[in-house]
Amino acid sequence: MHSVISLHSYMDEKMEKAVEKAKQRAARPQVSAVFADGSIVETVYRPVEHRTLFCVSKDGECRFESHLLVNGERWVPYSPNNNLLRHEAVLLPSESEEYESEEVLLNEIQAFIHRYVDLSPLFEKIASYYVLFSWVYDAFNDLPYLRVRGDYGSGKTRFLLTVGSLCYKPIFASGASTVSPIFRILDSFRGTLVIDEADFRLSDERADIVKILNNGNARGFPVLRSDVSGKGEFNPRAYSVFGPKLVATRSFFQDRALESRCLTEEMGLKPLREDIPINLSSAWKDEALRLRNKLLSFRFRNFHRPHAAGNLVDRSIEPRLNQIFVPLLSIIEDGKAREDLRELARRYNREIISDRGQDMEAQVLEVIRDLLSSEGGRLAVKDITNWFVDRHGEDYERKVTTKWIGSVIRRKLHLRTQKSHGVFVIQSAETSKLGWLFEKYGIEPGADEKTDPAASQPETAESGHPGQPSVGGI
Repeated sequence: MHSVISLHSYMDEKMEKAVEKAKQRAARPQVSAVFADGSIVETVYRPVEHRTLFCVSKDGECRFESHLLVNGERWVPYSPNNNLLRHEAVLLPSESEEYESEEVLLNEIQAFIHRYVDLSPLFEKIASYYVLFSWVYDAFNDLPYLRVRGDYGSGKTRFLLTVGSLCYKPIFASGASTVSPIFRILDSFRGTLVIDEADFRLSDERADIVKILNNGNARGFPVLRSDVSGKGEFNPRAYSVFGPKLVATRSFFQDRALESRCLTEEMGLKPLREDIPINLSSAWKDEALRLRNKLLSFRFRNFHRPHAAGNLVDRSIEPRLNQIFVPLLSIIEDGKAREDLRELARRYNREIISDRGQDMEAQVLEVIRDLLSSEGGRLAVKDITNWFVDRHGEDYERKVTTKWIGSVIRRKLHLRTQKSHGVFVIQSAETSKLGWLFEKYGIEPGADEKTDPAASQPETAESGHPGQPSVGGI
């Protein structure tokens, strides 16, 4: 009888283990989530206990769970044995810790950054606000990137480590041998990408990094990749790359649109502050963890807070710059810091206009402006080309032709042309666009346009006498 009972106990125990293993296999690993009822779920990692848990916040209360049941599905946090967590490629908080006030928290963040990395006072403040912003970024649809630029030994890596360690679920991708895992990690963790562009030297890898950066500043633009199934079939899959990013580069991005998404600090322009430690101690990690714990509470308190943005739009700068600055401005309470950031946006706008002023399109616009101001002038593509050759022909290796200039006018400046009396001219209706183009490329309008923009209206092409076009309405 005793042996029969032992056998039953053994079978029951075996069944329980089998059921538990089946449950584990059916469980779905998750990192974080935001639910319609206001609940926010975040994974915390406690390396000393070798444990991961869900921290669930709702209505100002927090609790810890080993698993969650969501729509009949069993969610579990990523395992503490996960390679990314064990090797600190991804950093998480260990708990939700209270903080005194947002002002005090911001001062603690700035003090931490100031202690370990040498930045200009304004960029140090911007980096502090960016840390705060990263913890609620998914409440917005657009965001900027934080970038440092400089040569080797200028402090770029220290910046990535220091600021990155405080951001929301930082993913340290620097030094990766290949870019392909980054898509998957970003899609799974939905955190802050911390990356040194110089580590990706091969052209294909850099192209993939640029895809992530070009698609990752606005919600709704995933990167499509082909995964191979177990049967050898190619299955397209969309990977979300939207999220905050800290980037270090040695030079400018070739893509100006990408440049405009970045808030940039030039590194290595002055001697390193003497109080900056050369090596980071273990205390640095403990400080960063405590701040991440407080920032987790900041996320719980502020994620659902209304972020009014309409009154923060600055109509004097380009829409793209408003798109990246307004989200950051919306979490800034300090009036002086907000105005400093506004001035930075205006400075960026001036730099963009100045850079455009060096382009061929700007040179063509200068010729168009002078033709508008010349007596009896008309906007014939042939005349524009002749004037252009006289001024800038020697600056170009290839021959400047009417066809080339016409292509710049139509495709780059988006001004329509039509044939009149055997020559192509810019349509008279298109002159209404010139004021905006002059402003965009930093071209001063001619004297006639400044004093009497409505004077000398062009005749229509049908009249047979295309007169001198003006910039009426500019």
